[in-house]
Amino acid sequence: MIFVGDDWAEDHHDIHVMNTDGKRLATRRLPEGLAGIAAFHDVVAAHAPTPADVVIGIETDRGLWVSALLAGGYTIYAINPLAAARYRDRHHVSGAKSDAGDAKLLADLVRTDRHNHRTVAGDTADAEAVKVLARGHQNLIWSRNRQTNALRSALLEYYPSALDAFECLHDRDAVAVLARAASPAEAEHLSTSSIRSILKRAGRQRNVDSRAQQIRVSLRKDQLAAPPPVAAAFAATTRSAVALIAELNRQITDLEAVLSTHFRTHPDADIYLSLPGLGVILGARVLGEFGDDPNRYTTAKSRKNYAGTSPLTVASGKKRAVLARHVRNRRLYDAIDQWAFCALSQSPGARAYYDSHRAAGNLHHQALRALGNRLVGILHGCLRHHSNYDEHTAWGHRDAQQLSAA
Repeated sequence: MIFVGDDWAEDHHDIHVMNTDGKRLATRRLPEGLAGIAAFHDVVAAHAPTPADVVIGIETDRGLWVSALLAGGYTIYAINPLAAARYRDRHHVSGAKSDAGDAKLLADLVRTDRHNHRTVAGDTADAEAVKVLARGHQNLIWSRNRQTNALRSALLEYYPSALDAFECLHDRDAVAVLARAASPAEAEHLSTSSIRSILKRAGRQRNVDSRAQQIRVSLRKDQLAAPPPVAAAFAATTRSAVALIAELNRQITDLEAVLSTHFRTHPDADIYLSLPGLGVILGARVLGEFGDDPNRYTTAKSRKNYAGTSPLTVASGKKRAVLARHVRNRRLYDAIDQWAFCALSQSPGARAYYDSHRAAGNLHHQALRALGNRLVGILHGCLRHHSNYDEHTAWGHRDAQQLSAA
């Protein structure tokens, strides 16, 4: 068996090959792409009879290079960069660092400590596609949030009445009206009938007349005025920002439809959708981040740890503290937080669980995190048994415990 450390960069890979005794067998810098993968195969083939005899350590679990290595039949460990940095400190206190040195470090790490790390998950291509779409959809939403925050800041500078008229700046009404009236001077020339026409073209079908009147009154409120040249400059930036937000709205809608189609065709989609609080978008995010490798999470505890919902105990001497995990998959944790909140109104068991934690003195987010942790455990059981969610099965044992305690 041989061990390979692969320190990757955008256009090249430094590899270090060693045997079971830690003796260096080869070191190379390989280019990214087909030529590099071909050279990698040649290097390891000179020292290992089969791909099964090759163990690779690399600080990523995705990308074309990793996919090619997986297709080659090698055993790959995706090492967290923070873990690799800590391992470096075990052997070098000088702070020296180089790409070749990191490749050797990764080879040594999988040679001696691979039992403390996990191999790259064997997720299906369908799950990977859902993950890519869910992350892309969320990235667009984050981009829209940044644009609306910037727009809100600009409107405060010269056009505060627009903020009174529109609570949500990426709403279709706000986008349509601000595209026509990007300054107080332009708003003065908008009649109620003009606003009504704008709203209808934007897609509003209900309460058009009353909403148009509300917008007209709000936009014409007395307010402090910026100098005309400044207001004109702000209006130009507002029109650009509104155009970007309008396009982001279209792209989010289009990508959401594609994401929904991919998610619904996944074999586990019905299980995810059966859980209270999980719709298509949240379900797709949770599925994409967890993956669908049935062997990745051996227990519910390991799935909870990856989600970042399980508590972290820090104990030393007479001191002991139970803390929230901050090293976690942020996208997954955010999705579970929203999932737990949505479940409160859809599951009596989830609501009772949340209320019990609140009654014990936990803050809202602490109780929500505890509920999310519980829901992740329920999801794990459903996936393991290939069964849909059942309210009684999920929470019935807690009701029995409460009755016995009473």
